[in-house]
Amino acid sequence: MYNRMMTDMNKRYHFRSGWGARLLALVCFCFLQGLLSSARAQHTEQNVHSSEQSVRSYDEWVQRAIQAVEVDSLDRAVESLRQAVMTDPAHAHNVWLYTNMGTLQGQLSRFDEAIESYTFALNVAPYHVPALLGRASVYLEMGKLELARVDYSLVLDIEKENEEALLMRAYIYKVQRQYKFARADYDRLLQLHADHFNARLGLALLHQAEGEREQAIRLLDILITESKADASRSTLLYRARAEVEWESEHYDAALVDVEHSLCLDDAQAEAYLLRGQIYLAMGKKLQAKRDFHQAQTLGIPAAQLKPLLSKCK
Repeated sequence: MYNRMMTDMNKRYHFRSGWGARLLALVCFCFLQGLLSSARAQHTEQNVHSSEQSVRSYDEWVQRAIQAVEVDSLDRAVESLRQAVMTDPAHAHNVWLYTNMGTLQGQLSRFDEAIESYTFALNVAPYHVPALLGRASVYLEMGKLELARVDYSLVLDIEKENEEALLMRAYIYKVQRQYKFARADYDRLLQLHADHFNARLGLALLHQAEGEREQAIRLLDILITESKADASRSTLLYRARAEVEWESEHYDAALVDVEHSLCLDDAQAEAYLLRGQIYLAMGKKLQAKRDFHQAQTLGIPAAQLKPLLSKCK
């Protein structure tokens, strides 16, 4: 349950918010257009005609990629970027095209292709931080935590205060039970921003992982008080506190918190799973069974629920 909570935390409250914000790298296309115009002026007189034709073609493919993204046609955008690279394989700014190909392929869950594209970008520019971050995030999606950690560490060698790399490496260290290193990354984030929500939540869940439940609840109490106006954060925080209370065998308090969470968002599979486990611990098998079935309806695998349902008989 702890790992699921951590994954949910990083998906919902990471500042890059999944793949969506990484598509901000696509603004480089607009920048590229200016660079392409400058590139035209740099060609020699002897090659001006053929070179301008090549640049125009490159520019056109980039424009097609932008238009495809705008209408959410990501497959077409990937193909347009691929055609642009093929048009001018030695273009100085192909690193950005490869990086954005990786981003789009990752969003399409074509993870192996995404890794290949990011790696092509890094072959061109080994210290290209957007490509390193992108490849790390894909490794993370694939469950290849150690490869992701290596890429995040490379980013931090280049940019020691990169918040994304610090946050995600801390998460990986937590999953790997390297709590000392996880705490160091969270502490570094808090040195940069004392009110960093993700770092504070991460520390609370780190206390939970280490069995320090009272400290975890104290931190979650503070975050809940501060997040009253943010329904999305409150949804997660009430559920997080409910889980710690359940582990502490404070079942009544856990039930109150998970119900607060469900009042804010009644489509949380994990919340129904948690409430079912709380009911089961309280001996309320009928209610537990109902919640487990609802969790399955919302996406929890049947195999995961089978041993829990067997306890409801």
